[in-house]
Amino acid sequence: MADAPDVERCDAARNRALLLDAAALLVTERGVDAVTMEAVATRAGVGKGTVFRRFGSRSGLMHALLDHTERELQDAFMYGPPPLGPGAGPIDRLVAYGRARLGMVEVQGDVLRAVEVSPELRFGGPARQVSLTHVVTLLRAAGTTGDLSLLAQSLLAPLEATLVLHQVRDLHMPIERIADAWEDLARRVTAA
Repeated sequence: MADAPDVERCDAARNRALLLDAAALLVTERGVDAVTMEAVATRAGVGKGTVFRRFGSRSGLMHALLDHTERELQDAFMYGPPPLGPGAGPIDRLVAYGRARLGMVEVQGDVLRAVEVSPELRFGGPARQVSLTHVVTLLRAAGTTGDLSLLAQSLLAPLEATLVLHQVRDLHMPIERIADAWEDLARRVTAA
């Protein structure tokens, strides 16, 4: 009987991952508007009540989905293989980070944009702070001078979902063009 709480935690973690994977697939296949609590439950093969108990609301589900995606990116740049992870030079890592962030926006942009509506999450949320710290650390390691915090914020601004989605959808810019221009900007900022 002593193992029962651990089994519940494992089941809860498995259900959470199952629900988030189902939500991510729905976003990819049909867009963020298709992500309803009922659609996620159906895709995951669970009852709708399970989704509500786990996330509380659609907004709670969207925040959890974003958190899940952000953690994957964070794991990649903290522990993954180079050039995004440790082992590459700081400028190569910075460029890889920007490209990875743009790739994330390409797949989950509507979810990211939905969260960007909230100024406290857009600029002060934990995921934003981790990204900001990472970019500042890379700028410092590259020997960049100046106000590193402001430079990092300036480098992150063109990676925001609202702008990137506008560029891709309304201005019909290929994501590769945006990524190449961001790399050019990052390399100019870090040039000695």
